Amino acid sequence: QVQVVESGGGLVQPGGSLRLSCTASGSISGIYFMGWYRQPPGKQRDLVALTGSSGTTTYADPVKGRSSISRDNAKNTVVLQMNSLGPEDTAVYYCYVNVLGKGYWGQGTQVSVSS
Repeated sequence: QVQVVESGGGLVQPGGSLRLSCTASGSISGIYFMGWYRQPPGKQRDLVALTGSSGTTTYADPVKGRSSISRDNAKNTVVLQMNSLGPEDTAVYYCYVNVLGKGYWGQGTQVSVSS
């Protein structure tokens, strides 16, 4: 079993920043990818950022240049830092962990961008 637990999120003012953290635990020998997806109200879940075991990173176009994803392999954690937030960033953010080719999701954390 793999457990994925997120922290962070909440209400953020426009132009502000967010920091989301995620930790994987359990049978996690062989984590391939760790990252974040988000699902805005009424829309599908889409990639935000992903990092591979070797440190490679991928960012979705809407967040490129204002986001940073980092990973600590020893602690099995991944952190997403996102700046210059706008209302379009309002969504439930989900942590994703791929262990030996199988994907696991966190429960999701709400991020609302509003004044």
